[in-house]
Amino acid sequence: MKLHDMKPAPGSRKPRKRVGRGDSSGLGKTAGRGDKGQKSRTGAVIRPFFEGGQIPLFRRLPKRGFKNADRVIFQLVNLSVIEREFAAGDVVDAESLRAKSLLGKAALPIKILANGEITKAVTVKAEAFSQAAIAKIEAAGGKTEVIG
Repeated sequence: MKLHDMKPAPGSRKPRKRVGRGDSSGLGKTAGRGDKGQKSRTGAVIRPFFEGGQIPLFRRLPKRGFKNADRVIFQLVNLSVIEREFAAGDVVDAESLRAKSLLGKAALPIKILANGEITKAVTVKAEAFSQAAIAKIEAAGGKTEVIG
């Protein structure tokens, strides 16, 4: 095969639509825009979700609830995960959890929850703990450190 023998796959290349080039082209006169109306005019830009002056959907729907702008979103880690992934005497912190792919990409603060049981004495460092998690970790002989 030579460079001059190469052709695109059949049907992969279509000729450009040449509008406004006379009536016999099929796209003359109004150039496929129809007659009159906002979209037939030059420079017409209609923003997304504009409904022609009708009250838009997002204004017709009832608004409920409240989102606190100051809320803190935590990455949650259960005691069952710490029990499964760490050995006795290990330090459980953000770096060690990330090294074992137990945290997401986002740099969010970590909260330890008491879901599951723990039998190993580990040192857990996190931004927040549930009271039950602190009780279970200390009952197993471990330590908790609040950071940040």
